[in-house]
Amino acid sequence: MRSEYFRRSGRWSAPIRAILSTGFSAVFSVGMAFAEPQHGLSMYGTPALPPDFVSLPYADPAAPKGGRIALGNTGGFDSLNPFVLKGSAPWQLSGLAYESLMARNYDEPFALYGLLAETIEVGPNREWVEFTLRPEARFSDGSPVTIEDVIWSYETLGTKGHPRYLGFWTKVDKIEQTGERRVKLWFNEADRELALLAGMRPVLQKAQWQDKEFASGGLNDIPVGTGPYVVQDFEPGKYVTLARNPQYWARDLPIMRGRANFDEIRLEYFGDAQVKFEAFKAGALSAVREWNADAWANQYDFPRVQSGEVVKTEIPDGKPSGITGLVMNTRRAPFDDWRVRQAMILAFNFEYMNDTITGGAQQRITSYFSGTDLGMRPGPAEGRVRDLLAPFADTLPPGTLEGYELPEGDGTARNRRNLRRALKLLAEAGWAPQEGILRNPQGQPFEFSILLPQGAGENQSFATIFVEALTRIGINARVDTVDSAQYFARLQNFDFDMTDIRRGFSLSPGNEQRLYWGSEGVDQPGSRNLMGVAQPAADAMIDRMVSTDDPEEFTAAVRALDRILMAGRYVIPTYSYGVGRIAHVRQMKHPAHTPVYGDGPWFMPDVWWWSDD
Repeated sequence: MRSEYFRRSGRWSAPIRAILSTGFSAVFSVGMAFAEPQHGLSMYGTPALPPDFVSLPYADPAAPKGGRIALGNTGGFDSLNPFVLKGSAPWQLSGLAYESLMARNYDEPFALYGLLAETIEVGPNREWVEFTLRPEARFSDGSPVTIEDVIWSYETLGTKGHPRYLGFWTKVDKIEQTGERRVKLWFNEADRELALLAGMRPVLQKAQWQDKEFASGGLNDIPVGTGPYVVQDFEPGKYVTLARNPQYWARDLPIMRGRANFDEIRLEYFGDAQVKFEAFKAGALSAVREWNADAWANQYDFPRVQSGEVVKTEIPDGKPSGITGLVMNTRRAPFDDWRVRQAMILAFNFEYMNDTITGGAQQRITSYFSGTDLGMRPGPAEGRVRDLLAPFADTLPPGTLEGYELPEGDGTARNRRNLRRALKLLAEAGWAPQEGILRNPQGQPFEFSILLPQGAGENQSFATIFVEALTRIGINARVDTVDSAQYFARLQNFDFDMTDIRRGFSLSPGNEQRLYWGSEGVDQPGSRNLMGVAQPAADAMIDRMVSTDDPEEFTAAVRALDRILMAGRYVIPTYSYGVGRIAHVRQMKHPAHTPVYGDGPWFMPDVWWWSDD
């Protein structure tokens, strides 16, 4: 999509230029379905990389292998199974130790290329997808990957895995082996994205879980995956050491050239972000990501930076802003009332907080897809967006059709004008001050807690200032900081009033939106629908996004969804990033070309390498 970001920054990657040059009508055409097995698949149109590509555009095929790095996580872990609801596993395991049939190119909006699968074939309308396994594909113990492993993985993840895998499985009508190395899935609904989602399911070893309970989590089973790294050593809650497998089966495949270059990646755990930062300053860690622009400008002048031992690198990206902030649980009163939620947004003095915490350097998120053409437009809904929303007019939150924008504070600590507006809305919702305390008609005080994990950093700073502001209008709020295990357990069971949220989006949003705010996830433990959105209009817009082959219809549906979410007042937005900030030891190097999706695990440590020069 011709994003404003790309026009401003000039970062016109080859895949984006290819999309623009073909014209959207060609890119979105269903008629471009493949007639025979192919090396890759794109959400719309054809993949940007040819069958004989040498490596991913942002990987250096000549990158040397070697070196050992240490990265930091906050909290702890009590499991090595990242695919189930129970327990907390190092999040990096799923990408470093396991693989899927296809792998993404993060320099395209949404395209996959064969990894465990040699080829992919889809039906004329993508009503089915068929994969052919590579004969050389192996697990880390040397055993071959079989179609039986693939089918078992899909069925097990879809029935016993983390709830994020359940939605896809409900759309699979049938899966079966169609040849010695071929597996085929038929879908029960029209959805262009399902073929790609099928290619992204992790493939696990069936034999490892024979006579074991897959959903139990725990630390007894060392992962046996197909990925480039294996678990070499660990101490519960403290560290995990991953070693590059010298016998890694895919080391010479084009999709993997220039990737997985470090011999060892050690994941160290710390109580909070500040302790982790101090460890980095002392040389215990090789790299850290910095999210605060003010800290980036003012806290990275320690001796190792001054000497050149540590380097500061910025990585731009072209993603939508996504949503970051504090999310309200609408399953609970009083946040089931949109007026109360709007009052919270008014009381959240972003301008003052941003100046206090980041020096005013960060730009506030204005909508879920801001920064791209997918974001909602200001003012009343018009054209196709209005037409899509019109059938739901009676159920839409106020402002969806008329136009909604975040309130601006006056920049002062007291924020009087917005607090007066907040009190007026709260009065309409039945809350009135009594001896300085806001109470409902039953006499109950307005009180709630903000759940945060240990090491929440800036989020805790935001929450603390917010709590202080709320006391001025008679609301008793508090910040509950808990360890990571308790934090994730409470999120999975929606046991919170308000908590932090971060949802990042791609340039090709699709079924993941259903995981974030689809009504099916309202009562499903482990669902990522933290706010409890149960809005038929949102479900309808997501359905339209994943089923249409019309570019204008797709964009209109995303913009309409953006309006529904913003006007729903589910999240108090903070700021977007727009650039990745990595401080790292000078021996860590990266390719000159960066992916359109910017920094992430697909970039660092994936395509970085170690050089003593």
